[in-house]
Amino acid sequence: MLQNIAIGQYVPGHSFLHRADPRSKLLFIVLFATLVFLANNTITYAILVLFTLYTILLSRLSLSYILKSLKPVWLLILLTVVLHILITKGGAVYFQYGWFSVEEEGVRQAIFISMRLGLLILISSLLTLTTSPIDLTEGLERLLKPFGKIGVPVHEIALMMSIAIRFIPTLMEETDKIIKAQTARGANFTSGSLIRRAKSLLPIAIPLFVSAFRRAEDLALAMEARGYRGGVGRTRLNKLRFSWRDGCIAGVAVFLILAIGWWRA
Repeated sequence: MLQNIAIGQYVPGHSFLHRADPRSKLLFIVLFATLVFLANNTITYAILVLFTLYTILLSRLSLSYILKSLKPVWLLILLTVVLHILITKGGAVYFQYGWFSVEEEGVRQAIFISMRLGLLILISSLLTLTTSPIDLTEGLERLLKPFGKIGVPVHEIALMMSIAIRFIPTLMEETDKIIKAQTARGANFTSGSLIRRAKSLLPIAIPLFVSAFRRAEDLALAMEARGYRGGVGRTRLNKLRFSWRDGCIAGVAVFLILAIGWWRA
């Protein structure tokens, strides 16, 4: 399951999304996340789902590969569904047995909230899958550039954010290796009480933290050896430029705003 996390990974390609400006994609992600929380009925969610599926087609990536990114959060989505069914009350009663009842509002909220989580994860995965770490860093820096006038270290913040995103799959891979190594030595992570399982995670957590700090130190030494001194005076081989693709993204953003605003109850 750890190998199925798509957030932070980059798949090279020449699709419409790959060639779009990272600034447009970042701004659109923020807008899309806002629209996901504004959607509140079947029609608005259907619009967002259809758009997400069409975006996956534009990326020219395998749908099965992208859907794997949802596997690590199935438990969270399932827990969200169960909690809303148990706690949220209102509307018609579909099933009742003693104190337990399944009501219309609980089912509705369970479906909508789980769809929100799924859509946000899918669209975030598409951002990292179609944007290289270098472009992502430059896009973040360009968007945050106005804050540099008030003393905010824009370049360093953008670099840290992109490195953190890029290290997600690396740390997951390291975690998987540690689990396999501990299992080969006789460790058991799937049986016993909840407290026992929690204690069994210590042999994973400690080596993982040690490995993370070691990787961070190696990265810092490598950057220093290559003369990295921050964003002051840095030049770039390829400069970001808006194109007709970014105009299309802006048009789609306007369409989604109007559509969600029109159909929102």
